[in-house]
Amino acid sequence: MALERNHDVQQSLRQVLADTYALYGKTHGYHWNVTGPNFASLHTLFEQQYTELWASVDELAERIRSLGSLAPQGFGAVEDMSTIAGGDSENPAAVMVEDLLRGHETVIAAIRSAFAVAEADRDQVTQGLLTDRQGAHEKHAWMLRASLGVQVTT
Repeated sequence: MALERNHDVQQSLRQVLADTYALYGKTHGYHWNVTGPNFASLHTLFEQQYTELWASVDELAERIRSLGSLAPQGFGAVEDMSTIAGGDSENPAAVMVEDLLRGHETVIAAIRSAFAVAEADRDQVTQGLLTDRQGAHEKHAWMLRASLGVQVTT
């Protein structure tokens, strides 16, 4: 795969990275600020999720670099690219959970879009990374839905 051919793959990965980084920041902030009767369980859940998200940010950035592009750097660059808005630290716990769930759904949509681009470019390494990331976000979303008592039916 020639580096000049994968510009679209790089751009789609940059979007996934920006959205993941924004979701990481929101999750970490909610971890600090969650209150209420489910504090302990949500505080722990949010910590597990932001820890996993932080590791994934590095994987995504390194894949972008391996494709010959610079990874977005700094809060401003991420904020400009991300489609995930910052959270409100005064939100009730249930609103925080719903907000994080929407964030994971947004990242999953970005991953699916990026996967299609990588597939068209025959970039199996990026496809593998994105498959792993989609699985992680789907698991996080399931845990958040379960925390809300939402049943998913098929």
